[in-house]
Order: sequence, then C-alpha cells, then structure tokens
Amino acid sequence: MYNVNDTVIYSHCGVCRIDEIAVRDFSGEPAEYYVLRPVSDNKNTFYVPVNNENLTAQMRRILSREEIDELIRVMPDENFIWIEDEFLRREEYRKILKNGDRHELVKLIKTLYIHQQNCRERKKKLHAADENFLKSAENLLYDEFAYVLGIEKSEVLPYIKQHI
Repeated sequence: MYNVNDTVIYSHCGVCRIDEIAVRDFSGEPAEYYVLRPVSDNKNTFYVPVNNENLTAQMRRILSREEIDELIRVMPDENFIWIEDEFLRREEYRKILKNGDRHELVKLIKTLYIHQQNCRERKKKLHAADENFLKSAENLLYDEFAYVLGIEKSEVLPYIKQHI
C-alpha cells in the first residue's frame, strides 16, 4: 500500500506523486483511488483503484540513487534482446515497456541503440516502430533517473556515459 506524497513509477506514465487517496464514483459504485500526478506534467491526473491488483501492480517504487548507480554499472554487461521477426519483436518490446523492469529497459535501449548504429553504418534508418520503442524506453528510464538524481533529463545520458 502506498501513502499520500509517495513518489512512484506508474506504467508508461513515468514518475508520479500520489496527491491523495480518495473515494470517487466513476462507475456507479464508490471506490478508493490513488490520485497520481506526473511530476513533470501537472496537467494530467491518473486514478488508480486501490483494490485493482492489475493496475496497482503497474505502480512501482522509484529506485534509489545507489540502485541507479548499480544499474548503470552493469549496463555494459547486459545482453542484447534483438528479435529478427518484426511481429514477435514488437510484442516483446511492448511487454518490456508495460512491465517497466529497469534491467529489461536497459537491455532494450542498448539493443536498439546498437541496431541503430548498425543501420547508420549501412546508410539505413531504424524502423519507425523500433525508433518509437527506443524513445519510449529512454523516456521512462531517463525520467526516473533525472528525478532521483536531481538533474535534467538531457543530463542523464552524459551522467550514464561518465559512470560507465
């Protein structure tokens, strides 16, 4: 169970603060909800039913600075997860983004970054779907890193490169 003012990662929405836990009636039956607001965008609000295990499972605690530094330290050792079949690749990458496991996000970013470099060497472009997966994964991971490290999102990649 989370508390008001806790900061969490919520699904694909990134870093959110729990502004309140309130009873709302969205479906004709009052229920208790976590009221989440993204820290980088006060315009959006997400209501997550406290008793909905599928949705609350998409809320994860944010990493500590030490956990981020450890994740960065093991980045060079992470395996690639390239899948030749485009349909299977899309399905797997969607799952990774949905689950939000940071090690899997790192693998995804690393894989697509290397593939992008290989495409450039052959004077080709990364497929649009793969480019979108790369941007989404970077956005999720960098949003959390920036928040925890107290830096701008644009400073995350230089921070990572400096610590590898």
